[in-house]
Order: sequence, then structure tokens, then C-alpha cells
Amino acid sequence: MTGFLLKRLLQAVVVLFLVSVIVFVLLHMLPGGPARAILGPKGTAQQIEHFNHAQGYDRSLPFQYFEYLKRLLTGDLGVSYKLNQPVSDLLVQRLPKTLLLTALSTLLAVIIAIPLGLLQAVRRGKITDYLLTGGAFLAYATPVFFLGLILIIVFCQTIPVFPSEAPQGESLSSIFSGFSGMVLPIVTMALGVIAMFSRYMRSATLDNLTEEYVRTAMAKGQSSRRILARHVMRNALIPLATLLGLYLPTLFSGALVVEAMFNYPGMGLLFWNAAQGSDFPVLLGVTLVVGVATVVGSLLTDIVYAVLDPRIRSVS
Repeated sequence: MTGFLLKRLLQAVVVLFLVSVIVFVLLHMLPGGPARAILGPKGTAQQIEHFNHAQGYDRSLPFQYFEYLKRLLTGDLGVSYKLNQPVSDLLVQRLPKTLLLTALSTLLAVIIAIPLGLLQAVRRGKITDYLLTGGAFLAYATPVFFLGLILIIVFCQTIPVFPSEAPQGESLSSIFSGFSGMVLPIVTMALGVIAMFSRYMRSATLDNLTEEYVRTAMAKGQSSRRILARHVMRNALIPLATLLGLYLPTLFSGALVVEAMFNYPGMGLLFWNAAQGSDFPVLLGVTLVVGVATVVGSLLTDIVYAVLDPRIRSVS
């Protein structure tokens, strides 16, 4: 197990290094260079020269990259030119809120999707399976923004149960104090995830139901419910665990739309406002954080995979 973890950790470090290189290259691929992108079309040649010298952009690219890497290791992601704040401070303020929204929506999706997928597999070919499959396809095919609009129209205007705006505030306590405003954002993000996860769970369960160990357990007299709960579900969760870790970037893209719709003060809304204002340091900082989150999610997936299936440790 230790060798498996060290191997995966080394791979994660290499990928993180490549992510830093890609973000650095993106910075230098901005139209007209970083100086022109930040100062705008009205920036004079003298201003651009002064900016390049102050930021070290007149040095060689390898030197710039190592300086950039040193700043990254100390948590320096630059300064927002629109908000006049360090990007790292902005991310520290917004990231916990996005993590809260993503974690709650994912938790809700997993809690609902697992028994839903099991039910679909057990009732395969029956009316229950057809209805749940149709609902899953419909939810998965519907864009996130359209789901959010439907929920706002139904539960904010037609039946005014929940507010249309997420709770505002700088701290997580302020979010929990107005938690009714979190219901619609969480449900909006969770619906599409439930649809996808339940389909994967159904497929994995059906595959495992045809395995020999199921027939052996049935021959020993174990009940169908016990076989499903003790054996089939554990093995069916393996592809779901993989999917969950690799789905982090998609969850963030959904959070971007949801946060903009419900004015939720998270990292997605920060990215949205930065894109509208061409605040490149913020855009690149968020891109780097998402890249790191993807790598960490993949690493956690490998660990969970190895815990659920010991055979993975022996062949990796």
C-alpha cells in the first residue's frame, strides 16, 4: 500500500509541475503579452516597458518561470488589477464557499444516486426502471442554467418557498445563518450529478449481478438483500469513486454557472466577474487552483480505488 501511494503521489507532483508550466505559458500567450492585456489598448510604449521591467517580464523565460514558481510556493498568485487585492486573499475568501456548495451538492447527489441506481438495476426492464431512466436522461440533458431557471420560477415565484438569491457574507457562518437560500443552488448542481451517478451505479450493479460470486452467495442460501448490500454494492462503488474524483472540473464549471445565477459569493462568481473585467491574474489563479483540485481529486480517487479493491494495489 505504501509503494502504491508513493507512486501515485510522485505522479501527482509531476502533473502539478506541468499545470504550473501551462498556466505560465497561458500568461505569456495573452494578446500583446501580459503588459498589453493588463494595461489595455491605451497603454503607451513607455508604460508597457516600465510594467515589464517592474514585473520581470523583460528577463529570460526560464528565469521568469523559476521566479513564478518561487512565488507560487510562497502563495503569491499576483494582484487583482480590478479589485486591487492579492489573488491569494481573494481565493482564500471565496474557495471555502465554493467547496461548501460543491461538497453539499455532491453529498446530496451520492446519497440519492446510489440507492436509485441499485433500484434501477434490481427493477431492470420494469416500469420503475423505465421511469427513473427517462427522468435521469432528462435531468442529465438539461443545461444547468435551465434547471436553475425552472427552480427559481417554481419555488421563488409560483410557490415562494425559497429566496432566489444565495446568502451573502464573508464567512461560512453567514452562509449557514441563511441556509434556506442555499437549497436551490445545491439542488440545481445536484440534479445533473444524480442523473449521471445513478446511471453509472445501475450499469455497475448489473455487471456485478452476473458475476460468479453472486451465484455462489445465492447457492449458500444468502438472501438477495444481503448479497446486494454486502457484496454487489461494494464492487459497484468502484467505478463511481473513480467518476467522482475525475468529475471535479465539471463540478466547478457547474458551480460557476450556479454561483452567477444565484449571486453566490464563491470562486465561480469571482471567475465570472474576472472574465467580464479581463482581470487576468484572478483568471489564472483560479485556473491554477482548479488544476490542483483536479490532480488532488484524481489522487484521492486512486486511494479510494485501492481501498475498495485490494487487487489494484498488487498490480499498480
